[in-house]
Amino acid sequence: MKNISWKLVLVFVVVVAAVIYVLPTLKVDIWPHKKINLGLDLQGGMHLVLEVDSEKAVESTAERISQEIREELKKNRLRNIAVSRSEATRISIQVKSADNVGKFKELLDEEFRDLRLISENTDNGAYSVVLGLTETDRVHIKKLAVDQALETIRNRIDQFGVAEPDIRRQGEKRILIQLPGIKDTQRAKDLIGKTALLEFKLVDDTASVDAAVKGDIPPGREVLYRLEENPETQRTIKTPFLLKKRTLLTGAYLTDARVDIDSQFNEPYVSISFDKKGARIFERITEANVNKRLAIVLDDSVYSAPVIQEKIAGGQARITGRFTDAEARDLAIVLRAGALPAPVNVLEERTVGPSLGADSIQKGLLSMIIGGLLVIVFMVIYYKAAGLIADLALALNIVLIGAGLAGFQATLTLPGIAGIILTIGMAVDANVIIFERIREELSRGRTPGAAIDAGYDRATLTILDANVTTLIAAVVLFQFGTGPVKGFAVTLSLGVIASLFTALIMSRLIFDYLLMYRKPKTLSI
Repeated sequence: MKNISWKLVLVFVVVVAAVIYVLPTLKVDIWPHKKINLGLDLQGGMHLVLEVDSEKAVESTAERISQEIREELKKNRLRNIAVSRSEATRISIQVKSADNVGKFKELLDEEFRDLRLISENTDNGAYSVVLGLTETDRVHIKKLAVDQALETIRNRIDQFGVAEPDIRRQGEKRILIQLPGIKDTQRAKDLIGKTALLEFKLVDDTASVDAAVKGDIPPGREVLYRLEENPETQRTIKTPFLLKKRTLLTGAYLTDARVDIDSQFNEPYVSISFDKKGARIFERITEANVNKRLAIVLDDSVYSAPVIQEKIAGGQARITGRFTDAEARDLAIVLRAGALPAPVNVLEERTVGPSLGADSIQKGLLSMIIGGLLVIVFMVIYYKAAGLIADLALALNIVLIGAGLAGFQATLTLPGIAGIILTIGMAVDANVIIFERIREELSRGRTPGAAIDAGYDRATLTILDANVTTLIAAVVLFQFGTGPVKGFAVTLSLGVIASLFTALIMSRLIFDYLLMYRKPKTLSI
C-alpha cells in the first residue's frame, strides 16, 4: 500500500504539472503562460550568416596605438615627430630632429615595447621607424573581435524582443543567426549590422567646406555627411561637414541610452548618459570649446552638430535627427548594447514564410497522429487490456514531452517533430519488453501478481540500459549539433525520460491498483 501511495502522489503531481504547462500552447492562458516555442522552420523568420571583418579590428587597434603614441609624445614634449599609419596596420614614425632620437627610443622601450619592429632607418640625423602588431596580438584581436561581436549582437537581439533566437559562432569569423517569428526583416538586419561607433568630433569652421568636398581637404581633417530624408519628396539630402579627424569622446563611456520626446517639436530623440570618466571628459571638451560646433557622429554619419553654448556638466547629451519612433528605439538599443568591434558583412540571408511553417506543422502532426493510431491499434490487438495501459502511457508520454518543451522554453523544430514520432515507437517498446516478460512468467504457471513482479524486475535493467544509451547519444547530439540536430536531440531526450517514467512507474501503478482492488485471476495480455 505504501508503494502504491508514493507512486500515486508522484504520478498525480507530474500529470497536473504537465497539463498546466501544456495548456497555454492550447490557447488556455493560465500560469505560467509559457508556450512551446516554434523554430524557424515551423513559424517562419530570418536566417542570417554574418562574417566579422576582423581585419578592421586590427586596423582600429593600430589607429588607437598611433593616437596613444601621439599623446605620449605630447606629454613628454617631444616635437617634430610625425606619426602616421601605413598599409592600414603599420605605424610609421619619423623623428626629424636628431636631438629627440634618443629620448624617442627610450619612450618606445618603456611604453610600447610589445610592438614589433618592422624596419628602421637613420638618414642625416633623422630617424624613421615602422612598427606593427605581433602575429600573436593580431590573432588575439581577431578572435576577440568575433567574440565581442557575438555578445553585442546577442544583447541587441535580446533587447529587440525576439523569442528563442539562435545565435552562435560558426567557424573562425562567422556568426549564424536564426530569428523565429520575425516579421520586419529589414529592420532586424539594420539593427544587427549597424556598427554603432559613436564619436564626438569638432567641426572645422575655419576652412571651406566646398573646397574640401571637391578634394582640397586640409591635413588632419575629413568630410562627413548628414543624411536627412525630406518627408514630402522622399529624397535624401546630404549636408557635408568638415570635421577634425581627432575623436574627442567615444560611446565606450556610455551607461544608458533612452528615447525621449522633444516638447517643442514633438519629435523623438535619443538621450545618452556617460559614466563618471566620460562625464569629466565631456565637461572638459565643452568647457574648452565654447561657441564651437561639436558633431555627434555615428558610423561616419553626422547626426547633429550643435553649437556649444556653455560648459555641460553631469554627463548628459542628446542625439537628434528627425527620427521615427522605431528608428529612435533601434538607435537606443544599439547604443546600449555597445558598438561592434568591427563591421559585419551579410554572407547568407534567407527568409522563411509562416505559410511554409504552417504546412510543415500540419504534415508533421498528421504523421504523428497516423503513427500514434497505428501503434495504439497494434497494442490493443496484440496485448488486449494490457495494450490499453500502454496506450494510456503513450498519451501521457506525448503530454510530458510538450510540457518539457514549454517548461524549459526549448524550441520545437521540424526535426523535433520527427523526434516525437520516433519517441512514440520507443515509448511502447519498453512496455513490449515488460509484457513479453509477464507472458513468459504466466506460461510457467505463476499467479498474475507474481508474473507482474517478475516481469518488471527482469525487464527494468534491460529498459534502463537501452534508454540510457539513447539518452547519452541525444545529449552528444545536443552538445555538438547545429540547430535542426539540436531540435531532434531535445525532443528525443525528453521522450526517453518520459517513456522511462510512464513505463516503469505509471503503468506499474495501474497494474498494482488492479491487483489490489480488482484481484484478477487472469491477465488480459
